[in-house]
Amino acid sequence: MSAVDTTRIKAVIPAAGIATRFLPATKAVPKELFPVIDRPVLQHVVEEAAGADIRDILLVTGRGKTSMVDHFDRRPDLEQRLIDRGNTARLSAIMEPADLAEIYTCRQAEPLGLGHAVSYAESHVQGEPFAVLLADEFTDPNDKLLSRMIDLQAQTGGIVLALLEVPRDEVNRYGVAAIEQTDETDVVRVTELVEKPEIDEAPSNLILIGRYILPSAIFDAIRVTGPGKGGEIQLTDAMARMLADGTPVHGIVFRGTRHDTGEPGGYLRTIVELAMQRDDLTSFKEWLTNFVAQQGEG
Repeated sequence: MSAVDTTRIKAVIPAAGIATRFLPATKAVPKELFPVIDRPVLQHVVEEAAGADIRDILLVTGRGKTSMVDHFDRRPDLEQRLIDRGNTARLSAIMEPADLAEIYTCRQAEPLGLGHAVSYAESHVQGEPFAVLLADEFTDPNDKLLSRMIDLQAQTGGIVLALLEVPRDEVNRYGVAAIEQTDETDVVRVTELVEKPEIDEAPSNLILIGRYILPSAIFDAIRVTGPGKGGEIQLTDAMARMLADGTPVHGIVFRGTRHDTGEPGGYLRTIVELAMQRDDLTSFKEWLTNFVAQQGEG
């Protein structure tokens, strides 16, 4: 599979939700800016896009979330203070977000579902295929999932999804795909899409994770898609409509590292997992190892 020019590919990050599972913390602070040690979740997502050579990103935001945009802006006053103190490491760290990509924003008036949020990107993507990255999860940069998805979409057209095998009793929390194998081990043809099915009705245990490459025809599908599960306009339902109408849908079964910060347990696991990889956090790793050992003894 040959690499393609990604300079025309834009990314859309829906980030207008109110994150009720993290209340009261998210009453004033967007979940997307919760720190994973010293970088917010959203920066990890934007870094993943930049790692796939995507340099144009639209944030679909909501009320009280302007600070997400501020994070990717320059802070000359803070930069000068760090310059005066000779703190070049922290200076580089706070300047880095502004250099990752061009960040554009629009506001979703009210959160009516992922499909509704994606619909706000229509004028921005200008008829081209585009990536959608959910703002509460990210993958290990060495896995190159997004780059592979972009290459696959250039080859097959239509929709490309990232799929993940999960225990059967978890499928009712996600969109689920039925698949057929292809000649490539981890590339599949999707034959059915269902949003949050009952466990005994799910077509497989392959769930849709928060990475999509979509053609611009998705906007027409969203327009004629009514509210689904939860009374919201579901992106899965719009994609299922396109699939039924003959649009090819392929998936990459992802077996790399995915960090899901969308609920408190996953968020805490992400912090611990990344902290254990950091050479500058040796004292924390020693403390955690001793703490776990003491809990086992108890």
